[in-house]
This record gives sequence, structure tokens and C-alpha cells, in this order.
Amino acid sequence: MISTKLHCKILTGSLAVIVFSFCQLLSGAALDKPVDDAALSAAMCPIVLPLDQFPTAEGYHYFFYGNAFFINEDGYLITAAHVVSSFRNGGHPYLLVGPSGGPRRLLEADVVAEDLEHDVAVLRVMPNPFAGQHNLAFLPLTADRPSPGNSVLAVSLRPADVNDSHTSEEPMEERLEGKVIDYQFTHEEDVKEEAASELLLFNRNVVPGQSGSPLLSANSKEVVGIVVGQWLRPTLNRFAATAQPVVTSPGAALRIHYAIALLQQHGIVWHGALVAASPSNIPAPQTDGFSPPVPLSLVTTPYPPQALMGGEVVLDALIDSEGKLVDLNVVHGAPPFLDPAVSAVHTWTFAPAQMDGHAVEARIGIVFQFPQSFMPKLIAREHKYEEPSEDSPGHAALPITTVEPNYPPNTTAEGSVALYDVVDSQGQVTSTSVLRDIEPLTAATLAASQQWHFVPGKQAGANTDSAVILVVTFRRP
Repeated sequence: MISTKLHCKILTGSLAVIVFSFCQLLSGAALDKPVDDAALSAAMCPIVLPLDQFPTAEGYHYFFYGNAFFINEDGYLITAAHVVSSFRNGGHPYLLVGPSGGPRRLLEADVVAEDLEHDVAVLRVMPNPFAGQHNLAFLPLTADRPSPGNSVLAVSLRPADVNDSHTSEEPMEERLEGKVIDYQFTHEEDVKEEAASELLLFNRNVVPGQSGSPLLSANSKEVVGIVVGQWLRPTLNRFAATAQPVVTSPGAALRIHYAIALLQQHGIVWHGALVAASPSNIPAPQTDGFSPPVPLSLVTTPYPPQALMGGEVVLDALIDSEGKLVDLNVVHGAPPFLDPAVSAVHTWTFAPAQMDGHAVEARIGIVFQFPQSFMPKLIAREHKYEEPSEDSPGHAALPITTVEPNYPPNTTAEGSVALYDVVDSQGQVTSTSVLRDIEPLTAATLAASQQWHFVPGKQAGANTDSAVILVVTFRRP
């Protein structure tokens, strides 16, 4: 499809993360068996608009927009939001549904949910096409983050002649096999009005018509992203067919965690291996009293390779009543840790705070800690910060004492552990939930976090309950 403006230097018309998904009731259900090639094709649907009131000998003449793919047996699909942007002022998209090699039918769909800032849309076909004789399938989603060099597969359908398409013709299937090159944030100083996203870059060219197509892990056949276009900045492609690395403009896919967050917000179940965390001890919204914001998706940052010592970044974020990040204050932080942490937080999505069952805006503290990886430690493990000014009208719960965890012996593990602390109006931690678990690093992180001290959140000059997200990233000594 030839479409509307996309996020930050991404081509229109074709169009990123360790994800933490909460609310166990809404988490993905496991599949009985992996997706095979036939099921992969049967899950794909071109998004079209029929141009004829009645069919001709060639069926219906239609206009092609892009692709969508089923994610469960209840008739729900995912696509890029820009693919269905033409229908926001009225009308319904249609899906071209049917088995490979068989007749195709037009089914009307509704757009049931959109995250315009991150370019994700959820569609649904009613009545449920899985109850009919359509030979359909659905694709599992995974929050796993394929590493650079890992193989990925993009699958799409498009008509042989985009300008003269009929339902009697079998759409062409395109499969692009490539490798992950890198991950890039779209957040930049010159696009402050737009939300940031993290994109997976892969070493295959993307052409118009592949918007909304799934990008799958070649090994697991689970969806890791939504194809959204071409990354326009030159990128070093170390996985090219030539002997020498080359500079290229790779394909770009939005990380699937934005879709997972949208599904959770609307109570829609998806399929796949369970995501990084679905802990039952995440505080549920209270019908009485106050509940802080809870992250629906969360991306960490790698340990900066140029960092000789450890470091910390402390942020104070305001989440509005729709769960959007509307303000982010840097309390403490310095290069090379600050910029990656700020860019990461701009990609997060939240369930808003609740007051007596109603969504309200609230602040939440965010701490990125990168423990020094020298053994023995070269500098103190404990760090102290000044309390916020008494003149401050409002802020989140913030640390005044932090302690770096000791790297566990007899392990080579590395990566990020994430915790969610609820801090009461006295500055006491009343509950701690594990959002990202990497043993034995989690146990070390929990032990260190018990030595942290906080000042309580403040709103309109009064102390209040709040929450703090701790993201601790380890590097092997």
C-alpha cells in the first residue's frame, strides 16, 4: 500500500526490546504445535477495498492496501495502523481470505483498537471466519528479542497487478529471508511531537505492499515484529552476501510488544510461548483508593560497551490518564548511560494509575542501574542522592540510596533484571514484583534492592503512594 506519514524517517507505504507483559489473565496461550508453512500462508490476509457493487466474471475489482495476519481463532488480526488509515473517516476494510490455490472471499472487518503513536492496529472479522470453511490459521506472538545475526522471515501477499486486481486471481506470496542487523530507536530531538518506537532492522529490502506483514523468527516461527518499511539511515550490514561489510538501507519492523500491549489493554488473548513475565503478584488496579501506573511494555538497553565503570540513571515520568508518557525529567544521569535510557523509556507503554476505579495521571520513578563489572569492585557499591526540593509541587517516589548488586559467583549470565516497587506515602516499599527474571541475577538484584531507600512521591504538595521501576543491567566481569 501507498500510505500516510510514518514515524521518523521511515518510508510511507511499506513500512524494538525486551517485553514484559502483565495481567496473567490476558497473557498469551501456548500453541500445541509450531506453525508450518501451510499455516503461515493461511494466516495471511491482504487488506483491500472492493470497487464493484456486484461481481463480474473476474470477481470483484479491488484496491490493495497492505497485509494483516490472524493472531487467534476468534477472528482478530494485527496490522500496521497506517495501512487502515484511509478508513478512519468512514467505511470498513475488507480482507481477502482463502486457502492457497483456492477461491478467495471478501470479508468485512472492523478496526477494534489502534495505537496510532506506535503504528499498530487490531482488526476483527465478524461473524468469526474460523467457524466457517475458510481453512484459516493464526500466528503466535513472542516477546523474545532476536539477537543481531539471527535469521528472520517476512511473509506477505500482494496482487500480481496492483493497479488491476481481482478476487479471482491468486495473490502472490513473497517470503524474505534475512538476518537481524540491529535495533534503532525512532526518538529524536527533531520529532518531539511523536512517540518513539524501537525498530528491528533486517538485511532485506522492503517494497510497497509489505506493510503490516509479520516478521517471524526463522527458528520458532513466532512473530517478532510487524513490517513497516525501509530504514532510511545508512546502516552497516555485517551479514551481507559479500565478503566485506556493506552500508545498506535495511528493512524495518516494529517490535511486536506494542501490539501485545494493545491486545492486553483491550482484553484480547493471543497465542504463543508465554512472554518474558506474567507474574500474578503485579498489583491489580484497586476499585477503592489509589493504584500507580503499571508498564504494559518495557524495553531495556544493553550495557554501553565504552563504559569503564558502572552508572545509574534516575528518571521521573508523568503518565497521563490514557497511559501515555507526557513528561520525563532527568533526576540523575550522565553519558554513556543517559541517552540510551531516555530513548528506551520513550518507547514504553503503560496502564494508567487508578483512583477509586477511575484512570488518573500520576508520576512514576524509573531507575536504570548498570553495576560496575570489575571484580573486586573499584568504587563503592552504595550511591546517595539529594532529596527533591521542598518547593517541588510533585514528583514520583525516588531513590536517595541505591546499592549495586554483587555479581553472583560461578555464573556467566548477563542481561537485564527488572523490578516494580510500590512505595507508600512514608517512603516504605510495600511490595516488590519481578518483571524480568534472569537467575541467578534476579536473586542478587532483589538482595541489593532491599537496601535501597526512597523518598515518597508527592502530589500537590502532599506525600502520596507511588511506584518505581528498577532496571538493572549486568555485564559479565
